[in-house]
Amino acid sequence: MPDAWRFPENNNKVIEAQKRGGDSAHEGLVQIDFFGHSAFRITSPMGTTLVIDPWRNDPSGVLGRWFPHEFPEVYVDIVTSTHAHFDHDALYRPHAPMVLDRPAGEFTLGDFTITGLAEKHQYEAPGWFKWHNVFKEINQDPVPPNNAMHLDNVILVIETGGLRIAHWGDNRYNPDDRVMKALEGVDVLILPIDESKHILSYEQIKSIAEALSPHVIIPCHYYTKGVNSVLSTLDTADGWVDQQPDPIRLIEGTLSLKHDEVKKMKVKTIYFGSNTVSE
Repeated sequence: MPDAWRFPENNNKVIEAQKRGGDSAHEGLVQIDFFGHSAFRITSPMGTTLVIDPWRNDPSGVLGRWFPHEFPEVYVDIVTSTHAHFDHDALYRPHAPMVLDRPAGEFTLGDFTITGLAEKHQYEAPGWFKWHNVFKEINQDPVPPNNAMHLDNVILVIETGGLRIAHWGDNRYNPDDRVMKALEGVDVLILPIDESKHILSYEQIKSIAEALSPHVIIPCHYYTKGVNSVLSTLDTADGWVDQQPDPIRLIEGTLSLKHDEVKKMKVKTIYFGSNTVSE
């Protein structure tokens, strides 16, 4: 339920960013904060902030309590989501003057450019928990183009600080050629990776990585201690990370990226583990 009417903050920062303008290609320090699961905050060099995929529990109660706590009520200039599943769409929790819900197309504010690539959610579970069987129970066809709206997905590409950062959401592993072409040259790719293979199998992850050759891969949508409950059926991404050459395992929930440093990396895994921020 929209809660903006009760927020004490305002859109002054957004007004200033719009007045000032900016260039997303201008190199500078980009900060990425991890809130657990698939939720990240990206801060541009000029200080504009964006939260992607804040989580909540299933409002129907059918799927159990995935998150012991609610998503923190942090101020952010923009909040956005990749798709309409409860573990990605708590857009009412961050105190945001701007909401971009499953956006397709291009949006620019200050030194941020956000591009939404309309695509499709993974519709067949590759792992042990066959969540796709529920579609038979509720009499839905999950296969595109006949899927219900909750199985639509938008891959988000955020350009700032001279970097292109793509958040995959829960997209299928084989987007159409239009989308893959638009993702060419992405620097940082955030992918759903966990040992239960809830969204993507290791083979599917490998095919995406080989097709796009990002400088950095950041796992998400895995069991994050202190954020997820075991009822989520998710596992950590430790096993996959262990298989990667010389991964970077962070010791805090914040990552700072510089254009020149990122460009020197070649499909480097950077893993937050269970390190998160709460504000």
